[in-house]
Amino acid sequence: MAVSSQARHGRRNSMDDPVSFAGDSSSPLTEEQLKCSICLEVFTDPITTPCGHSFCKSCIIQSWNTTQNCYCPYCKEKFTKRPEVKINVTLRDVADHFKKKTDSDKSLVLCDSCTGVKQKAIKSCLDCGVTFCESHLEPHNIALNYKKHKLINAVKNLERYICQKHKRPLELFCRDDQECVCQFCTEGDHKNHKVIPLEEESGQRKSQVGKTQMELQQMIQERQKKMQEMNHSVELSKRKTEKEKSDSVKVLTSLIRFIERSQAERLEMMEEKQKAAEKQADGLIKELQQEITDLETKYTELEQLSHTDDHLHFLQSYSSLCRASHTRNWSEIRINTELDVDDTMRTALSQLQETLNEELSRMLNENLKETVVPEELKWIQQYAVDVTLDPDTASPYLILSDDGKQVTYTDTKQNLSDTPKRFSKYSVILGKQGFSSGRFYYEVQVSGKTKWDLGVVCESVNRKGKIETFKPQNGFWTLILRKGNEYTARDDPWIPLPLSEKLQKIGVFVDYEEGLVSFYDVETSSLIYSFTGQSFTEKLYPFFSPCSNDGGKNSSPLVICRVSD
Repeated sequence: MAVSSQARHGRRNSMDDPVSFAGDSSSPLTEEQLKCSICLEVFTDPITTPCGHSFCKSCIIQSWNTTQNCYCPYCKEKFTKRPEVKINVTLRDVADHFKKKTDSDKSLVLCDSCTGVKQKAIKSCLDCGVTFCESHLEPHNIALNYKKHKLINAVKNLERYICQKHKRPLELFCRDDQECVCQFCTEGDHKNHKVIPLEEESGQRKSQVGKTQMELQQMIQERQKKMQEMNHSVELSKRKTEKEKSDSVKVLTSLIRFIERSQAERLEMMEEKQKAAEKQADGLIKELQQEITDLETKYTELEQLSHTDDHLHFLQSYSSLCRASHTRNWSEIRINTELDVDDTMRTALSQLQETLNEELSRMLNENLKETVVPEELKWIQQYAVDVTLDPDTASPYLILSDDGKQVTYTDTKQNLSDTPKRFSKYSVILGKQGFSSGRFYYEVQVSGKTKWDLGVVCESVNRKGKIETFKPQNGFWTLILRKGNEYTARDDPWIPLPLSEKLQKIGVFVDYEEGLVSFYDVETSSLIYSFTGQSFTEKLYPFFSPCSNDGGKNSSPLVICRVSD
C-alpha cells in the first residue's frame, strides 16, 4: 500500500509530556505528525509496530490482510510473524484531544480585522459587513457614527444577514413574498407590500413553535407506537411460526412412529401367516404321504393278485382291494398363503385416524393451556372499546338492560317492529359499534350459563331466514357453549374445545388488517381459540346470543364488562 511522503510522521512510540498543537506557541507537534501514513487522517486507535512506526489499527490490519507477508507500510521492514497489535494509549489520547480541539476551532468565529494570529470575534456589524474581536469593536462603542450601526453576535456567514442587492442589513420581513428584506427593498420590488420588523415576525412565529412541537411530538409518538405494534406483530408471528414448526415435528414424529409400528405389526402378521401356512402344509403333506403309501400298497397287492392261479383267493381278495379307498378330495384343498389386504388396510387406516385424532387433541389441549404473558395481554387490552348493545338488532325474545350492557332471554315474545336490522329467527343481538379497520377488544361475562354464542359477524349476515351454518364463509366468527361444558369454535369444520375449567369471562380481540379473531379466558389469561388468515371486506359487529333459558338453568344474562386497566 502506498505511503504519502507528506505524512511520514507515524514514528512516535510514546508521549508522556503534555502537548499543545498547531496555533499554540509552545506546540511540539503538528497535525501532520498525528496523521496515519496509510489513510492520511489523524490517528484512530493507533498501534505501534516493532519498528517504531504508528498507524490506525484498522488500517494496519487491513494492510496485513491483503498481503502474504507482514511488513511495515512505512519502512518496509518484514516481520517473521504477524505482530500482536495493541493500542498506543498515550498516542490515542493525544490524537483524540487534537480532534476535539480542531472541531472546536472550526466552530470558532475569528476577527476579520486582525492581522497575524486572529482573535476570537464577539460581534458582527451588518452596516460594515465585518466581524470584530473585542479590541477592533471599540470604535463602534465610542464613535457616534458607528454607534448607529446594527450589531449582532459574531457569525461566520455574515453575508446571509445582508441584502445582496443593496448591501444593507436584512431587518424587515415581507409577508406578501415571505422573505427577509432591507429598508431599500421596500422602496423597490417590495413597495406597497405588507412589511414588518424581523423581531415582530420572529416573535409571532416563536409563539407557534409550541404548537408545532406538540404536533411533531404527536407524530413521533404515533410512529413509535406503530413501530411497537410492528415489532409486536413480528414477535407474535415468530412465536406462532416456532409453535407451528414444533407441532409439525410432533405430528410427523407420531406418524413416523405409527408407520414404523404398523410396519412391524404387518411384518409380524406376515410371519405368523407364513408359519401357519407351513404348519398347515406339513399336516396335509403327511396326510398325502400316508394316502400315497396306502394306495401303493393296494397297487402292489392288486399287481400280485392279477398273476395268481388261485381263483378262489382272487375273487375273495378282489372285492376288498377294488373297494374305493377312504381318501380326501384334494382338488379343493389349498394352502392359505394370502394376507387379507382389505382387512389389513382398513385396520391400519382406522388406527392411523385414531392416532391422528389423539395427537391433534393433545396438541389442541397444549395450545389451550398456553398462557398469554402479562405484557401481551396488556398490549391486547389497550385496544379495548366501549361496546353497547343495539336494541334495533335484538330478537323479540331478548331483554336489554337500561345501560345497554346486559342481555337476557325471555320465553315471552315482545311486540317489536320487524325492522331490516332485527334478527327474527334466532335469539341474537349485535353491538351498536361497527369496525372496518384497525384492532378492537371487549370482554363479556358468561358465568352462570349453560349455553351461549359470542363473537363477531359481518354487517351483511342473514337476519331474517334460516342460516345454514354459523361459520366464517357465511360471515360468522363465533365461540359457543352447549350442555354446560361443551365448548366449540365454529370454524370450518367446527372445532371441539376440551377446556378443563369453566369459562367465566371471555375477551374477544379482532385485528381487521391481519384477518384475526381471537378469544381469551380473561380469568386465566389464556388463549382459547383463534380464527387466522381471514379476509374481512365489510364492517364487523360484536355478536351476542344468551340462548334459551334451558328450563331456568340458563337464565343468567350476558354482561359486557369494563376492561380492567
